[in-house]
Amino acid sequence: MPASDAMDPPDQPWSRQRLRSANERLLLDRLRILGTASRAQLARETGLSKPTVSSALASLEAAGLVRKVGTHVPERGRTAVLYAPDPAAGYVLGVDVGRGWLRVAVADLAGTLVARADVRNRARGSDALADLVASSARQVVANARQVVANSGVDPSEVVHGVVGTPGVYDERQRRVRYAMHLPSWGRAGLLDRLREELGVPLEVHNDANLAALGEYTYGVGAGSRLVAYILIGTGLGMGVVSEGRLFTGAHGLAGEIGFLPWPGQRKPERLEDAVSGVAVVEAARRFGMSGQLTAKSVFDAARRGDTAARQAVRLEGERIAHTVAAAAAVLDPDLVVLGGGVGHSVDLLLGPVRDQLRTLTPLRPKIAPSRLGEDAVLLGAVATALGTAREKVFERRSGGA
Repeated sequence: MPASDAMDPPDQPWSRQRLRSANERLLLDRLRILGTASRAQLARETGLSKPTVSSALASLEAAGLVRKVGTHVPERGRTAVLYAPDPAAGYVLGVDVGRGWLRVAVADLAGTLVARADVRNRARGSDALADLVASSARQVVANARQVVANSGVDPSEVVHGVVGTPGVYDERQRRVRYAMHLPSWGRAGLLDRLREELGVPLEVHNDANLAALGEYTYGVGAGSRLVAYILIGTGLGMGVVSEGRLFTGAHGLAGEIGFLPWPGQRKPERLEDAVSGVAVVEAARRFGMSGQLTAKSVFDAARRGDTAARQAVRLEGERIAHTVAAAAAVLDPDLVVLGGGVGHSVDLLLGPVRDQLRTLTPLRPKIAPSRLGEDAVLLGAVATALGTAREKVFERRSGGA
């Protein structure tokens, strides 16, 4: 039975409108999956009749949601016109607020970045950080206008934005909680202020969650049933994507593994105290390194063969193995991705992680380095914003019910 036959009887005006909207939405969703398709192919894919497909495509094209992108000449039969979603029908804003860097990007509806900025985060207070986020976002939107100025499309249509931040956004209190490494960032009202200054609807999500979704959408996690992304940087966090959807728990706190207890030398600590860039530096000092150290400098020294640095790296790998073992036991992931600042040195860590994991658990999830690197959170923000923006653009342009 054609898809249109399964809907409400089209004998009332409101039913006909709903039916047209449903058919257009179905075709647009299918086009996003296929990339390009002819009318005949869309009819086969959706079960809609060819006249219905032609009518719906004409409406979508008139609304600026799809466009003709070429033709296909078969061995037999008539030349077919190919259609694709119009990526310039709207834009999204992605923001990654980190302790060291602020990254902002504007992407079209195909997920292609049309402008971005990476700014060092030198803010030392909540107001300064909010100002930095707002000014950087405005600059990136302005850059996007310049990039697409010759296209004839109004690039000011940034319809939705997503901000990635350490901690968890409390919607009821309208503030970020547990952002331990961003001074005063959790003050109530800051995100509302950003929304007002930018004039863009903004969602706020945990950075590790967005990194997991970014890696699933664009990186090494594509096709996995359940991905656990362990973000190791200034702090420690984990994002979980199951069947393409984020798992955030009852209160948005799923994956906050940094709060797990860890047996310290003098007193109980948190796992975050043992598995982070700071922990690498502290271990290196205990093993005899001196001077002004960072996690990167310790890993660089380990690559050069420095004994103390290599010991610190091995200890970090063994501690990461405990994190992986916990994730494997609770979540049963088919893939564990190591990312964040420390995750960039997975080439040195994978050996110790795997060696220690064999002594801790019989579970053997696949472990891989992040393919997106420092862009994982930003691209996860873009991917999340696209899900909402595409729906908003469809409703706005088609008048869909």
